[in-house]
Amino acid sequence: MATEYGQGYGHRSGPGFHGAGAGERRHRLPAPLRAPIEARSWREFGYVMLSLPLGIIMFTFAVTMFSLGAGLLITFLGIPVLAGALAGCRGFGALERARARGLLGLDVAAPEPLRVRKQGAPAWMGAILKSGSSWRHLLYAVMQLPWSAFSFAVALSFWAYGWAMLTYPLWFWLFPVYGGQGGLQLYGDDTHSIYLDNPFEITVTALLGLLITMATPWIVRALTTVDRLMVLGLLGPSRLATRVVELESDRGVVVDTAAADLRRIERDLHDGAQARLVNLAMGLGLAKEKLTEDPQAAARMVDEAHGEVKTALQELRDLARGIHPAVLTDRGLDAALSSVASRCTVPVQVEVDLPARPAPAIEGIAYFTVSELLQNISKHSRATRAMVDVWRVENRLMLQVTDDGVGGADVSGGSGLAGLAERLDAVDGVLVVDSPVGGPTRITAELPWRGLVAPTAPTFLHPPPRSPKLSASPEQVNGPPSIP
Repeated sequence: MATEYGQGYGHRSGPGFHGAGAGERRHRLPAPLRAPIEARSWREFGYVMLSLPLGIIMFTFAVTMFSLGAGLLITFLGIPVLAGALAGCRGFGALERARARGLLGLDVAAPEPLRVRKQGAPAWMGAILKSGSSWRHLLYAVMQLPWSAFSFAVALSFWAYGWAMLTYPLWFWLFPVYGGQGGLQLYGDDTHSIYLDNPFEITVTALLGLLITMATPWIVRALTTVDRLMVLGLLGPSRLATRVVELESDRGVVVDTAAADLRRIERDLHDGAQARLVNLAMGLGLAKEKLTEDPQAAARMVDEAHGEVKTALQELRDLARGIHPAVLTDRGLDAALSSVASRCTVPVQVEVDLPARPAPAIEGIAYFTVSELLQNISKHSRATRAMVDVWRVENRLMLQVTDDGVGGADVSGGSGLAGLAERLDAVDGVLVVDSPVGGPTRITAELPWRGLVAPTAPTFLHPPPRSPKLSASPEQVNGPPSIP
């Protein structure tokens, strides 16, 4: 295992540490006072201001080209014009994704590429007209203008009025000096007028401007949330394309994992049992030669060979257990996990509450997940006790391994937990690690319940209370017979 419980322990401390992010800064100003001067707020405001002119350009291009192409469909010119309109909208979509990435911090992947099966312009035009992503880009170009006009007016009004009223004490003197009136006119008719000219009214105006200024970034953020949804939904890859990419990635993880397992088995056989069997064959050969000359020496060699056979068989048993233990196939997760728990260096309580056995593939993944987590506990956690819970929630298989060790487990890249998370993700599983520094550590794994119904969205629940069971012992699981 490459993962060390307690990794980073000793430097994740200080007044600003709360167990989740050692790099988080503590700001002196609260968020409402900090928001108007934050770079994020100004980037979002700049995004809204740029949306209107770009929206006008995109709307004009999309409506003009689409109308022209639709009108020319009665001739052969309509199809190229429509294809050009969709291609232009895809280009605008690339610009919008880059703008959202730079100003909103929203990283949206490019849509699936065009599937052009043949060379030439007709094949390209057919591919772009058949692409659902191209039509979503056209829809975005049409929908973006009315929304950008609304968000532009709202954001600019709040921003301008807020800052103008907040800074009113600095510039109200312009009215009596250059305007011939006491201050900003609040109300006026033929008989009388009200000006904001005394210290109390000026102070109230500034305070009201402060409230508007503090609220403006959150209003702009709410407006850009709609922009985020539009960019994600219309300019990104479709759900089907995203799912295909995920399945391709999962397939690569499965292939790499299988190749790594085969290399591990080959290395264990070559360095372990195979080497012992070679030494055994050589020893038996020497014993055969000395059988007539020195029977006592031959007997000693045979005795040593007997010990080598027992050691080789034990190594083969361990290797077979690492591939797929027989107890898992014969008796299910409860007995198999009890066997694993009995080999852990800390007392482990195992609770398995399953109405039936899951599919063999899912059962095997669950077994090896718990086995790997218990190895982590033995090597790195410095715990005094641990617990394994297995239960079912609807059509999801839930695993939870907890210990009272030092904590600090991390799913960062390159660790054993990261590899475990990748293996679970390959079968639509989820791994969640809750391990604050100082402990306790709670690692929850979720797997689909294959063979019954389609898996649903992840639902993390605490296991129901059950009566405690004594820790597993070696006598609870019948092991293979040994050579006398």
